[in-house]
Amino acid sequence: QVQLRESGGGLVQPGGSLRLSCAASIFAADYYDIAWFRQAPGKEREGVSCISSGSTTYADSVKGRFTISKDRAKNTVYLQMNSLKPEDTAVYYCATRSRLRPNYYPSLDVADYTYWGQGTQVTVSS
Repeated sequence: QVQLRESGGGLVQPGGSLRLSCAASIFAADYYDIAWFRQAPGKEREGVSCISSGSTTYADSVKGRFTISKDRAKNTVYLQMNSLKPEDTAVYYCATRSRLRPNYYPSLDVADYTYWGQGTQVTVSS
């Protein structure tokens, strides 16, 4: 059973910062893509950022403000979120998938990810 353990959500004022963490033992294997998604009330889940064998991808809405990184020693992926805006308010999910599949391509599509965390709430409000 693959388990992704997320933490780090909370309430922050506009312009503030938060760091989300996602830990899983399978991250020790180098062939997993790890991504962050978010879902705001009444909206579809959307991709935020992905890290894949060292390369990173970001949604346009968070470029320059969010940074994804991986600590190999701790099998943990982080999402550092700076200059937060009220529109960043959402439940944030960590997800992962193996790159060992036919016709692999980098993706921030919800449907392409296999394992999901339980989500952590991020609220940006004054």
